[in-house]
Amino acid sequence: MRKRRQPRGFTLIELMIVISIIMILMSVAAPMYSQSIRRAKEAVLRQDLYTLRLAIDQYTQDKLRGPQSLDDLVSAGYLRSVPKDPATGTSETWQVTMEDTLLSIDQTDPGITDVHSGSSETATDGTLYSEW
Repeated sequence: MRKRRQPRGFTLIELMIVISIIMILMSVAAPMYSQSIRRAKEAVLRQDLYTLRLAIDQYTQDKLRGPQSLDDLVSAGYLRSVPKDPATGTSETWQVTMEDTLLSIDQTDPGITDVHSGSSETATDGTLYSEW
């Protein structure tokens, strides 16, 4: 007696259906992934701006003068290093606001009062990163 040979593997139609389903799932997942990456970068930017502004305020109150650069915050021990701007990927693009006004009565020299991102990109809420 002859044994019947069992078919092995998948047919071309079955493979095409599986590949189509995978492509549909990828087309849904890719935008969601990129959106979550963007939101994470924005959260890091908000936290870095908060940290930098807090360090500027503490430096100004402790030293009775404003920092002249962000490197002053590092050399005085208020920061370990100047964080990278997540929107641009480098720490050299921070835009600082120098003011001639004094923040406290005891302050002797003006200096940096605020810091912003150097990016010209638009955030998910429609504002520019440089306006945060």
